[in-house]
Amino acid sequence: MFGKAKNFMMRKLLEKQLKDVPEDQKEMIMTMVEKDPKLFEKIAVEIQAEMKLGKDQMAAAMKVMPKYQAELQKLMGNKMPTASQGQRPPFNPNGTIRK
Repeated sequence: MFGKAKNFMMRKLLEKQLKDVPEDQKEMIMTMVEKDPKLFEKIAVEIQAEMKLGKDQMAAAMKVMPKYQAELQKLMGNKMPTASQGQRPPFNPNGTIRK
């Protein structure tokens, strides 16, 4: 019973957090979270721990996310953006994927 309610609340929270993200990227992120919510809970806990140490959200995420890159790539399949050596990172400063 609470599983459905928890999923609904998580989806609504994500929609609010991702309001400025393009629709295709938003749906990809939501699908990934639905596939492995425990991974994203673990990532969120670690980011919050870094923020308690005085880092802003972006700096905390930049420290934590590389640890989970392999798991995230597995969830995304071939949709994972990558940067070739010498190129710009695949993400914009606001977190959206560069085209």
